[in-house]
Amino acid sequence: MNAWLALITSLPTENATARMRAWRSLKGSGAAVLRDGVYLMPGRDACRVRLDAVAADILASGGSALVLRVEEPEGSDFAGLFDRSREYADLLEEVARARDALTRDAAADGLKQARRLRKVFSALADTDFFPGEAHRQAAAAVLELEHRVAQLTSADEPRPIEIPVPRLDIRQFQGQTWATRARPWVDRLASAWLIRRFIDPAARLLWLPTPADCPAGAVGFDFDGARFSHIGARVTFEVLVASFALESPAINRLGGIVHFLDVGGVQPPEAAGIESALAGLRRIVADDDQLLQLASAILDGLLASFENTGSTP
Repeated sequence: MNAWLALITSLPTENATARMRAWRSLKGSGAAVLRDGVYLMPGRDACRVRLDAVAADILASGGSALVLRVEEPEGSDFAGLFDRSREYADLLEEVARARDALTRDAAADGLKQARRLRKVFSALADTDFFPGEAHRQAAAAVLELEHRVAQLTSADEPRPIEIPVPRLDIRQFQGQTWATRARPWVDRLASAWLIRRFIDPAARLLWLPTPADCPAGAVGFDFDGARFSHIGARVTFEVLVASFALESPAINRLGGIVHFLDVGGVQPPEAAGIESALAGLRRIVADDDQLLQLASAILDGLLASFENTGSTP
């Protein structure tokens, strides 16, 4: 049996601003309405924090508010009040329209739509306290849309394969030639930086006109058939991190940015600025080695910032 929390509240009718603020906060938190002035959420710590915050704001505005633990009466279906199936169905319709409108000429618009729909899904999932099949279908549809957009924005973008990520001995990958597609974008730039910074400092980078040009003996990355490429939900950068056990809070945070900019997903706050900086460099720098050198300085700075989070800049 689920535990439940109820917020019982009232505000003076003349305080319209506070009433609207409370309503928006409760709606954004995913609270269900039991009756006028009584709101329900699952009895979880995160929900308690949300309701306590709303209650504190109501009290500060001259109203009354009380958060209580309550039991579900026999024959009631409190969980049904949180059914998000209709919202997921609406989202699936939007994803289908965006998918049907995708063309190579409209890839930029498709990218914007995919990112918008990812935000919609993330917000909906945040208030889906009892996820089920509708959640799974929506998650898969948004992910598929993001992969289709990635295929359009980069013709040779690798398709993910479903295999376990191998754990490898970093000593076996020293002094290698590493090869990837020319004119690198975020995943390839970040992967090349990771290789030189943490995996193979003496690495020689080879930029391929096409994946078919990869020479025998080179360690390929970020193309179909490469030694390192997308696996499951991981982009190449994340696969390299996992393969060589390079995980750390700072590296993982950087991986979240690379993941979002390559295939979509939850948008980190730094992503837009990093995308703009790298896009600008890619536009004005024709030499891929120079592009990597400049991009590496950005990634070095970002990593240092993440490693020192909480300290004064």
